[in-house]
Formats: sequence, C-alpha cells, structure tokens
Amino acid sequence: MKKLFYYRFQFLFLLLSIVFAYGQSAKASDELISGFSEIRLDRYSQFLNTEIAEGRIPGAVSYITRNGQTVHKAAYGYSSWEARKPMQQDNIFQIMSMTKPIISAAFLMLYEEGHFFLTDPVSKYLPQFKDFKVAVDVNKGLDGVNEPAKSEITIHQLLTHTAGFTHGIGGTTLDNEIAQAIYIEPQSSIESRVNTLISLPLIGHPGEQWHYSASPDVLALLIEHFSGMTAAEFLQIRIFDPLAMKDTGYNIPIDDQNRWVPVHNIDEEGKLVNSKQQFPFQGNTVYGGTHGLFSTADDYMKFCLMILNGGKANGKQLLSPKTIEIMTMNQVGDLYNGQGFGLGFGITTDVANSKALGSKGAFYWGGAYSTYFFIDPTEDLIAILMTQVQPYSNFYNKKFPQFVYQALVDEN
Repeated sequence: MKKLFYYRFQFLFLLLSIVFAYGQSAKASDELISGFSEIRLDRYSQFLNTEIAEGRIPGAVSYITRNGQTVHKAAYGYSSWEARKPMQQDNIFQIMSMTKPIISAAFLMLYEEGHFFLTDPVSKYLPQFKDFKVAVDVNKGLDGVNEPAKSEITIHQLLTHTAGFTHGIGGTTLDNEIAQAIYIEPQSSIESRVNTLISLPLIGHPGEQWHYSASPDVLALLIEHFSGMTAAEFLQIRIFDPLAMKDTGYNIPIDDQNRWVPVHNIDEEGKLVNSKQQFPFQGNTVYGGTHGLFSTADDYMKFCLMILNGGKANGKQLLSPKTIEIMTMNQVGDLYNGQGFGLGFGITTDVANSKALGSKGAFYWGGAYSTYFFIDPTEDLIAILMTQVQPYSNFYNKKFPQFVYQALVDEN
C-alpha cells in the first residue's frame, strides 16, 4: 500500500513539474510582434470576450498595426445580438463621428489647392454666414434672450470646434432644440441641414470656447462650394478610390448589406438588444461631415496609415506632410479638456494630465455608436476598435488604449 502511495506521489509530482515547466516555458517564449507581447494582447482579447459574455457589447472588430506591421487583427462575438450572427472582420459599421477626421482631411486638400485661407470668414464663401446671434442663457432655449456675435465665424473655427456651434448633445434646452431641428426634422441635403443650423442661436461667441459641434457639416457644404461636387463624390474620388477604401460611403450597396452591423442598446430590463430604431443604410442624401459614413476596420486603417505616413499611400501624395503636421498639433490653446485639439483630431498634449497610458502627440477620435481609433506617431502605432452600442460610453474609449498600451513592451 505504501509502495502504491509512493508511486502515485511520484506521478503527481512529475505531472505538476511538467505543468510548471510548461507554464514557465510559455511565459519565457512570449512572442513579440513588432514590440507587442502576445500574452499581454490576450488580456485585451479576454476583456472583449468578457464584455460580450456578460451582455454589454454584441461583438467587436479590433485592428492594431505598428511600424506598418499587423500586430493584432480579430473579430469577436456577434454582429447582431438578436440573430447571434458571428462578427466578421469585414463587417460594415456606422462610424458616426469618425466621419469628422475624414471630412477634415478632404477639406484640407482644397486648402492645399489654394481655395481659401484658414483665417477667412466663412461668409466670404457662404454669404448666409452673417449676423449670428448668441444665446445669453442656453437653458432658456429658443425663447431666451440673444445678443449679437462679437465677430464672424472663420474657417479655422469650424475645423477646431470653436465657432460657437453645438452638436445638440449637451443636454441643455437649446441643445435639445437644435438636435431636433437639424437631426430629427427631415433634411434633404447638407445645404438644408446647414441652413437650419445657422438659423438658430450660437451657444457662445466665435473663438471663445471649444464646444463639440456640427461644424464639420459646414465643411462638407464648403467642399461642395469649392469643388463643384457633392461631399460623397469628392470623398470617393480624392480619398476612397486612391486608398482602395471599397467599403466606405454614405450608403451601403445592396450586395454588401448582409455585412451591416446594427446598433444595439441596453433595454429597460438591463439587457442588450438590437435597437428599435436604426440609422438607414441606403437612400441617404445628406452627405454630412459630422457623421453619416459607413466603413470597416480595414478601410479605416487605410485612412489612418495614410495620415501616419505623412499623407502618402499607394504611391500617391494625398496630403502634404506639413498639412498633416498642422492637423495634428494643438490649435486651441487650453480650451479643450486639459489636452489639445487639432484640425479634426483630439491631441494628447500632456500624458501626465491625461491620467492614462499614452504618448505626447498621439491623436484620436471616436463615434457615437462606440467606434474608436488612435494614432501614435512616437510609437508608429495605430489602433482601431469597432462595435455598435449606444449611447456612447467613455468607458471603452478609456479601456481601449489602456489594454493596447499595456501590451506594448518593446520600445522603437
């Protein structure tokens, strides 16, 4: 009996030794992909899988590159929670405000052609941009007292969200009324939407504040003015075709609609559901700059790589490196949340003040249905995360770079 116990003990000891040795070996052989730890990237995957398993997001597509090399590319969970349809890497997302950097880049192509100065008043090109009124108390809404704007709105203020417009999401009475007017009430074109926007009071005087706004819609209208094309046509010819962004546009072709990802939300019982109301994916005629584009993680990566590569892609120089430089430097002083804002991007100007992992000079943005990206020139790094959940949560905006940066273990 003692002998049998001895052999069992020896076998158990041997088994534990093998398991321990394997664990040590796996840890020691952690593969690095362009400076990223595979083991640490697995933490990121585990986080996303847990969010899906616990019913907080339906699924996601994630894409990370460093030094031009694919570090991580994966699809998780479901594109439709209701249908339990598996997410695919080529699924098409409504990217909402991730439209803004693209429209800003397109607009600055026209700047490079000499159509305007950034300091020009918008009224020089759109005569209706005069005699603005500013709300004295935004909580009084349209019935409140207004005062004349101290100065005209400039093109630079449109690009930097300092013109005094709002996006209608601030929660004030005036915000709610503006959102109703420009997004809920029917609009036939971008000109119609912009003319409705400028018929309403500003929330502040031009140049005196940073306030997230519908200004990129004005950029879309100015693209039409300078190019003689709709914003949809201009984007297709000048950005999407040169970058081979075959799945990006304001409408999804019939043959590709099976790849569309519906937006989701948490219902009154706390359960994840497909939202009852969905943004239409065909028949859209308002080619705006605030939102409206559909895209894939692959396509958006192509845009980001062009920006990171100094405006060059596929042998074509879409933008000058000097233009990219001013797009990605702080243009608003200390008006933006203790950090910076450029011409279409948020900018990390103070890593310590951000209280998060990151690099000085990294730039980023996100979309209302929970799509996110950031570009870090110091690390030659691009990261994209796409899901479809509303309302927007800053939780994923913060968790996403946290998990990406913790996996970066080898400096350039």
